Amino acid sequence: MRKRLFILLTLVMIVTTVLAGCSNNNSNTGSNETGKSSAEPTKLVLWTFNALHQTFYEAMATQWNEKNPDKPITLEATTYPYDDMHNSLLVALQTGTGAPDLADIEISKFANYLKGDPQLAELNDVVEPELSNIVQSRVDIYAKDGKYYGIDFHIGAAVIYYNTELLDQAGVNVDDIKTWADFEEAGKKVLAATGKVMTTLETTDQWSFWPLISQRGSDFLDKDKNVSLDSQANIDTLTYLQNLVKQKIAVGAPGGGHHAEEYYGYMNSGESASVFMPFWYMGRFLEYMPDLKGKIAIKPMPAWEEGGFRSAGMGGTGTVVTKQSKSIDLAKQFAAFSKLSAEGNIEIWKQLGFDPIRTDVWDSPELKEANKFSDYFGDNIFDTLNEVKDEINAVNVGELTPAASDVVKSQVMNRALIDLEDPAKVLKDAAASIK
Repeated sequence: MRKRLFILLTLVMIVTTVLAGCSNNNSNTGSNETGKSSAEPTKLVLWTFNALHQTFYEAMATQWNEKNPDKPITLEATTYPYDDMHNSLLVALQTGTGAPDLADIEISKFANYLKGDPQLAELNDVVEPELSNIVQSRVDIYAKDGKYYGIDFHIGAAVIYYNTELLDQAGVNVDDIKTWADFEEAGKKVLAATGKVMTTLETTDQWSFWPLISQRGSDFLDKDKNVSLDSQANIDTLTYLQNLVKQKIAVGAPGGGHHAEEYYGYMNSGESASVFMPFWYMGRFLEYMPDLKGKIAIKPMPAWEEGGFRSAGMGGTGTVVTKQSKSIDLAKQFAAFSKLSAEGNIEIWKQLGFDPIRTDVWDSPELKEANKFSDYFGDNIFDTLNEVKDEINAVNVGELTPAASDVVKSQVMNRALIDLEDPAKVLKDAAASIK
């Protein structure tokens, strides 16, 4: 009996050893009999300041692992408050310790990370092969000395969202609004007929000002990256916005900006006939303004004059790979897969509702499929983008952009639109404080 038991145990051990050997052989090829990877996943840590971005990256990590079973990743993504994340990342890069493998950096902060010797990995090897397919200005804004350091989510084309229900009550046809002068006249009709404002203007953020000066070929900085905040074009633009407020055609956005809870409730209740924001703002309507479903038309921005630019490239988030990463090449490949590939750009539209930087996918069948955005806004969303794709001015991003952006948010808009101070003085004071 004992002898038979000993023989049986010996046979079990032999079989187990053989199976283990087979398993080891399969692991060397990166797969097993189920077809799933048995390669050891590499952990990549990613920091972002937007929860929707995190959800997107996690979905792309799943797709990456399905397509790359030989080099799977475990993505550890975390969303932090905007200022906390940017400040912590800057400290980690400056001290040489504690940085993640990948991070999102918002456009108005990006120049802070390019000072001196950037502690970010160069991305030329993944960006340059795709330059013929993407809007190059969307990677140029994250470049220094011919080296690319960030990859954007979107073009950020500025558009205007009209509440057609209010405009119809006032007898205004949105397609008749061609210029900002037309917009002002339409605002007078809306106010007279409905008692509502034509639009709201941010007083603690920059999205009511930056796109309008870009349409004029102006910016916070000039082409040589010198401060031009007090240029005549900028003064004229701020004066125009202030006049809308004085005529009660516009009001300061409740809560200070178009991302405030107070504003969402105000707009959702039908208190304003329009808001001009970048294309990426669509998701806020779905999430925070559900009562406007079917009432919002997306149109090009009015031009300053007939034939002028009707859009501008606004906002942006450059995804970077830090030099502290122990898996730089893999991190770059994942970033490129998520944000440069055709499939990644299609997912950017499907999941986030952003205008992808690869314009070659704009006409793809996947972007014409019904989804939550077409259900809300209608099925002609990309008609507006195709109409203005050659009128999207790039912005001049330089070392002083963060300072200029901060002063616009903290001083310029409030002083001009709430305190109604002289726009020329407000902008000259702001420019002097930056210089």
